[in-house]
Amino acid sequence: MTPSHPLDHARPRLAPHFMFRWEASQQAYILLYPEGLIKLNVSAGEILKRCDGQRSVDDIVADLQAAFPDSAAQIESGTRAFVDTACAKGWLQLMVAGAQPARD
Repeated sequence: MTPSHPLDHARPRLAPHFMFRWEASQQAYILLYPEGLIKLNVSAGEILKRCDGQRSVDDIVADLQAAFPDSAAQIESGTRAFVDTACAKGWLQLMVAGAQPARD
């Protein structure tokens, strides 16, 4: 396991103005926002569908490792990198105990 990151216990959730769903016509999960959509790869879809504001980053990593045990080693670093990137792009907000997410 990697050293603890300060936000490992934060609970990521979809930011306002974004909608996550399965798009049958694209055979992929997509992220919709007012200006368009983002077609997600399989890994991103699996991570985002667990970003419900209830589970911590640690919980999401553990859930993915249980679901995909053959990829457990890559899941931890990949999930944390994706959450960091998604937060930087404004797709996700991190819920931290005692704090409210930023409002748009």
